[in-house]
Amino acid sequence: MRMFDRRSRKPSLLACLGALFAALSVGLSAYAAHAVADALVQSRLQTASLYLFGHGVALAALAATAERLLARAGLYLLLLGTLLFSGSLVGGALWQWSTRLAPVGGVTLMLGWVLLALNALRR
Repeated sequence: MRMFDRRSRKPSLLACLGALFAALSVGLSAYAAHAVADALVQSRLQTASLYLFGHGVALAALAATAERLLARAGLYLLLLGTLLFSGSLVGGALWQWSTRLAPVGGVTLMLGWVLLALNALRR
């Protein structure tokens, strides 16, 4: 394990956004459970919340150790994929936007995880 001097570490936008995603997911899930009566809308919001939470935690946890370009690219793909996937579901549920971007977000998430897997093999 590497020892880091606290003053030499840079702030991590990815970790910050990941933590905010996780926090937002808690509120979104509570809203879906307590303020939404329509089952389809509730299901979409819960799915968006689940993906937002899981990928937010992954970003927050993995950002500090992502030193290689491949790992950072994988994390940025997770960020983009989460925004597209969860954002599309939330927009569709709350404002009747098209959910056309959800599959693009899902593929982007998968590509991000593949890059992180390849990075793990290169260590």
